[in-house]
Amino acid sequence: MVTLNRIYTRTGDAGQTRLATGQQVSKADLRVEAYGAVDETNACLGLVRLHTTDGFDAMLARLQNELFDLGADLSTPPKPDEAEGSVLRISAAQVTRLEAEIDQLNAELPELKSFVLPAGTPAAAALHLARTVCRRAERAAVRLMAAGEPVSGPALRYLNRLSDLLFVAARHANDRGAAEVFWQSGKTR
Repeated sequence: MVTLNRIYTRTGDAGQTRLATGQQVSKADLRVEAYGAVDETNACLGLVRLHTTDGFDAMLARLQNELFDLGADLSTPPKPDEAEGSVLRISAAQVTRLEAEIDQLNAELPELKSFVLPAGTPAAAALHLARTVCRRAERAAVRLMAAGEPVSGPALRYLNRLSDLLFVAARHANDRGAAEVFWQSGKTR
């Protein structure tokens, strides 16, 4: 249980923060960038929920909760000797569930023959925004790994699948593809 009685601590006034392990790092640390972008993705999903129907709301609420789990995962560097279940981590089963949801939504959509512009209904536009922020979180996690820092495999796969799910959900929110706005190459030359 998390208790937050005091919102400001003044400990970040000098540009430092603490990871879940208690380790003090710069607020510009790559790990903080990664879980910060996950937090932004979560905020975007909150905006999406203002524009969606009950059919999407339960899924989006679950995703928002899972994004908190993902933030906890990313804010706790994995250790080689870490006992399974000792730290909150994204699981392979959560990634598999995203894949099933992608397949289910995509089965109801027409085949794509062009790139889709991030537009259409308010819900679709908000889902596209969430998707692009999710891709930023994924890039931040990849930069973290490229710098030699450990990132759990399921966490990275979750980000990749989530952005795919948000793309398919945006298409679905555009009247199951009927109201999509397509890119027209070179149209304004």
